Amino acid sequence: MKTPWITALLLACSLAHAGPLADALTAYDEGNLKAAARGFTASAARGEALGQFNLAMMHLRKELPGASDGAAWRLLQRAAGQQLALAENALGEMIEQSRRGKPDPKAACGWFERAAEHGNADGALATATCYYLGRGRPQDMAQAHRWYLEAAKGGDVGAQYLVATMFETGLGVEADERLARYWYDAAARNGDPAARFKVQELEIRARAS
Repeated sequence: MKTPWITALLLACSLAHAGPLADALTAYDEGNLKAAARGFTASAARGEALGQFNLAMMHLRKELPGASDGAAWRLLQRAAGQQLALAENALGEMIEQSRRGKPDPKAACGWFERAAEHGNADGALATATCYYLGRGRPQDMAQAHRWYLEAAKGGDVGAQYLVATMFETGLGVEADERLARYWYDAAARNGDPAARFKVQELEIRARAS
């Protein structure tokens, strides 16, 4: 069964490494974990960030003999050292999920923010939540809006709705009904039923004004 992270890596695979790494990804997709592990291990040994990330994911999913969170952490750190945003976000998730001992919100948010700065939409969403809740970061609605907006641009429907709400109410940003309607509409088109009602509400309000 194809998983989201496999699809993402296949699309991100550079031309220089597309052959062997794509073969390993295909093997994983077909359920041939031994062949996939050999391919990812060889890629990781060559210092390739995508191979390191894939191998780390197999450790986290317990798909390897002797799989361990410690090995996954080390591989992800190597990939993060090459600014692979997927790896940075995964490090934050490991901390948040207590897979590196006691949860450390500040450290987790640090990795999420690095991932967000390198264009990862999941990292942007997590970073926004850190600032929104004041968990691991000082509560800062302007920063929360900034990162929710990045996640919204990346297609996250929940972030699109939140950004619309923040534009509508002026939370963390200057109120802007036009932009609120734009993002409610985006969320509605992505299947959010509450957003559809908000679009209708704003249309009624606009006609009445």
